[in-house]
Amino acid sequence: MALMALRVPIRVVKGKKILRNKIIMAKENNTNIGSYKNLIVYKKTVLIYGITYYFCNKYLDRKDRTIDQMIQAARSGKQNIVEGCSAGKKSLRSKAFLVNVAKSSLKELLEDYEDYLRVCNYRQWEDKSVEKIKIRELASDSENDKQIMDIVKNRSPDVIANIAIVIINQADYLLYKFMQKIEKDN
Repeated sequence: MALMALRVPIRVVKGKKILRNKIIMAKENNTNIGSYKNLIVYKKTVLIYGITYYFCNKYLDRKDRTIDQMIQAARSGKQNIVEGCSAGKKSLRSKAFLVNVAKSSLKELLEDYEDYLRVCNYRQWEDKSVEKIKIRELASDSENDKQIMDIVKNRSPDVIANIAIVIINQADYLLYKFMQKIEKDN
Protein backbone atom coordinates (compact mmCIF):
# COMPACT_ATOMS: atom_id res chain seq x y z
CA MET A 1 0.00 0.00 0.00
CA ALA A 2 1.25 3.44 -0.89
CA LEU A 3 0.87 6.49 1.29
CA MET A 4 -0.77 9.47 -0.32
CA ALA A 5 -0.14 12.95 0.97
CA LEU A 6 -1.24 16.45 0.23
CA ARG A 7 1.07 19.27 1.12
CA VAL A 8 -0.43 21.86 3.37
CA PRO A 9 1.11 25.29 3.68
CA ILE A 10 4.32 25.65 5.62
CA ARG A 11 4.13 28.39 8.16
CA VAL A 12 6.99 29.64 10.25
CA VAL A 13 6.04 30.08 13.89
CA LYS A 14 8.74 31.13 16.32
CA GLY A 15 11.41 30.03 13.86
CA LYS A 16 9.94 26.53 13.40
CA LYS A 17 8.29 25.23 10.27
CA ILE A 18 4.97 23.59 10.97
CA LEU A 19 2.49 21.58 8.91
CA ARG A 20 5.18 20.40 6.50
CA ASN A 21 4.17 17.34 4.50
CA LYS A 22 1.43 16.31 6.91
CA ILE A 23 -0.38 13.22 5.76
CA ILE A 24 -3.89 14.30 4.87
CA MET A 25 -4.85 11.11 3.10
CA ALA A 26 -4.73 7.64 4.56
CA LYS A 27 -3.20 4.50 3.10
CA GLU A 28 -4.49 3.69 -0.33
CA ASN A 29 -5.76 0.37 -1.53
CA ASN A 30 -7.35 -0.67 -4.79
CA THR A 31 -10.92 0.26 -3.93
CA ASN A 32 -10.74 3.16 -1.51
CA ILE A 33 -8.43 6.11 -1.12
CA GLY A 34 -8.39 5.58 2.61
CA SER A 35 -10.05 5.71 5.93
CA TYR A 36 -11.78 9.03 6.45
CA LYS A 37 -10.96 8.85 10.16
CA ASN A 38 -7.29 9.41 9.34
CA LEU A 39 -7.97 12.58 7.37
CA ILE A 40 -6.93 15.77 9.12
CA VAL A 41 -9.90 17.53 7.56
CA TYR A 42 -12.28 14.91 8.98
CA LYS A 43 -10.78 15.40 12.45
CA LYS A 44 -11.32 19.15 12.05
CA THR A 45 -14.97 18.62 11.16
CA VAL A 46 -15.46 16.40 14.21
CA LEU A 47 -14.09 19.27 16.31
CA ILE A 48 -16.30 21.79 14.50
CA TYR A 49 -19.35 19.62 15.16
CA GLY A 50 -18.47 19.37 18.87
CA ILE A 51 -17.94 23.12 19.19
CA THR A 52 -21.16 23.88 17.33
CA TYR A 53 -23.25 21.44 19.34
CA TYR A 54 -21.93 22.92 22.59
CA PHE A 55 -22.32 26.53 21.42
CA CYS A 56 -25.87 26.11 20.15
CA ASN A 57 -27.13 24.26 23.20
CA LYS A 58 -25.47 26.61 25.66
CA TYR A 59 -25.93 30.05 24.09
CA LEU A 60 -28.81 30.05 21.62
CA ASP A 61 -32.49 30.22 22.52
CA ARG A 62 -34.03 26.74 22.32
CA LYS A 63 -36.86 28.15 20.17
CA ASP A 64 -34.37 29.53 17.65
CA ARG A 65 -34.41 27.61 14.37
CA THR A 66 -30.77 28.52 13.95
CA ILE A 67 -29.80 25.81 16.45
CA ASP A 68 -30.98 23.02 14.17
CA GLN A 69 -29.54 24.69 11.07
CA MET A 70 -26.10 25.19 12.60
CA ILE A 71 -25.89 21.69 14.06
CA GLN A 72 -27.08 20.16 10.78
CA ALA A 73 -24.55 22.21 8.76
CA ALA A 74 -21.74 21.05 11.07
CA ARG A 75 -22.97 17.46 10.84
CA SER A 76 -23.28 17.67 7.07
CA GLY A 77 -19.70 18.94 6.81
CA LYS A 78 -18.52 15.86 8.70
CA GLN A 79 -20.86 13.25 7.27
CA ASN A 80 -20.31 14.18 3.62
CA ILE A 81 -16.60 13.52 4.06
CA VAL A 82 -17.52 10.07 5.37
CA GLU A 83 -19.84 9.40 2.42
CA GLY A 84 -17.38 10.83 -0.09
CA CYS A 85 -14.55 8.67 1.17
CA SER A 86 -16.84 5.65 1.08
CA ALA A 87 -17.35 6.28 -2.64
CA GLY A 88 -13.58 5.91 -3.01
CA LYS A 89 -11.92 5.38 -6.35
CA LYS A 90 -14.94 3.53 -7.70
CA SER A 91 -16.67 6.87 -8.13
CA LEU A 92 -14.38 9.88 -8.00
CA ARG A 93 -17.24 11.97 -9.38
CA SER A 94 -19.44 11.08 -6.36
CA LYS A 95 -16.54 11.68 -4.04
CA ALA A 96 -15.90 15.14 -5.51
CA PHE A 97 -19.60 15.99 -5.28
CA LEU A 98 -19.88 14.95 -1.62
CA VAL A 99 -16.68 16.71 -0.59
CA ASN A 100 -18.04 19.83 -2.27
CA VAL A 101 -21.28 19.45 -0.28
CA ALA A 102 -19.18 19.23 2.90
CA LYS A 103 -17.37 22.42 1.89
CA SER A 104 -20.66 24.20 1.18
CA SER A 105 -22.13 23.11 4.51
CA LEU A 106 -19.15 24.52 6.38
CA LYS A 107 -19.45 27.80 4.44
CA GLU A 108 -23.08 28.01 5.59
CA LEU A 109 -21.99 27.37 9.18
CA LEU A 110 -19.25 29.99 8.88
CA GLU A 111 -21.86 32.53 7.82
CA ASP A 112 -24.02 31.62 10.86
CA TYR A 113 -21.14 32.25 13.25
CA GLU A 114 -20.28 35.54 11.52
CA ASP A 115 -23.95 36.57 11.69
CA TYR A 116 -24.02 35.76 15.40
CA LEU A 117 -21.04 38.02 16.06
CA ARG A 118 -22.48 40.82 13.92
CA VAL A 119 -26.03 40.68 15.32
CA CYS A 120 -24.80 40.55 18.92
CA ASN A 121 -22.31 43.37 18.30
CA TYR A 122 -19.30 41.21 19.11
CA ARG A 123 -15.89 41.69 17.54
CA GLN A 124 -14.76 39.22 14.90
CA TRP A 125 -11.06 38.58 15.30
CA GLU A 126 -8.87 40.33 12.75
CA ASP A 127 -6.40 38.22 10.74
CA LYS A 128 -3.42 39.44 12.73
CA SER A 129 -5.05 39.47 16.16
CA VAL A 130 -3.16 37.63 18.88
CA GLU A 131 -6.20 35.48 19.66
CA LYS A 132 -6.65 34.33 16.08
CA ILE A 133 -2.97 33.54 15.63
CA LYS A 134 -2.87 31.51 18.86
CA ILE A 135 -5.97 29.47 18.00
CA ARG A 136 -4.80 28.95 14.42
CA GLU A 137 -1.49 27.63 15.72
CA LEU A 138 -3.13 25.42 18.36
CA ALA A 139 -5.67 24.04 15.87
CA SER A 140 -2.97 23.26 13.30
CA ASP A 141 -2.40 19.96 15.10
CA SER A 142 -5.39 17.65 15.62
CA GLU A 143 -3.65 16.28 18.72
CA ASN A 144 -4.84 19.51 20.39
CA ASP A 145 -8.56 18.98 19.71
CA LYS A 146 -9.39 17.94 23.29
CA GLN A 147 -7.53 20.98 24.61
CA ILE A 148 -9.48 23.21 22.23
CA MET A 149 -12.79 21.74 23.46
CA ASP A 150 -11.69 22.39 27.05
CA ILE A 151 -10.93 26.00 26.10
CA VAL A 152 -14.33 26.33 24.40
CA LYS A 153 -16.15 25.12 27.50
CA ASN A 154 -14.58 27.92 29.55
CA ARG A 155 -15.08 30.86 27.20
CA SER A 156 -17.76 33.38 26.36
CA PRO A 157 -19.97 32.90 23.29
CA ASP A 158 -18.11 35.50 21.22
CA VAL A 159 -14.78 33.76 21.82
CA ILE A 160 -16.31 30.38 20.97
CA ALA A 161 -17.78 31.77 17.74
CA ASN A 162 -14.38 33.19 16.80
CA ILE A 163 -12.63 29.90 17.56
CA ALA A 164 -15.17 28.08 15.37
CA ILE A 165 -14.57 30.57 12.55
CA VAL A 166 -10.81 29.96 12.66
CA ILE A 167 -11.22 26.18 12.57
CA ILE A 168 -13.91 26.28 9.86
CA ASN A 169 -11.55 28.33 7.69
CA GLN A 170 -8.81 25.75 8.23
CA ALA A 171 -11.19 22.94 7.28
CA ASP A 172 -12.32 24.89 4.23
CA TYR A 173 -8.74 25.20 3.01
CA LEU A 174 -8.08 21.50 3.61
CA LEU A 175 -11.27 20.58 1.72
CA TYR A 176 -10.11 22.80 -1.15
CA LYS A 177 -6.80 20.90 -1.28
CA PHE A 178 -8.67 17.60 -1.00
CA MET A 179 -10.86 18.61 -3.97
CA GLN A 180 -7.74 19.41 -5.99
CA LYS A 181 -6.38 15.94 -5.21
CA ILE A 182 -9.63 14.28 -6.26
CA GLU A 183 -9.72 16.27 -9.51
CA LYS A 184 -6.11 15.33 -10.22
CA ASP A 185 -6.97 11.64 -9.71
CA ASN A 186 -9.99 11.93 -12.01
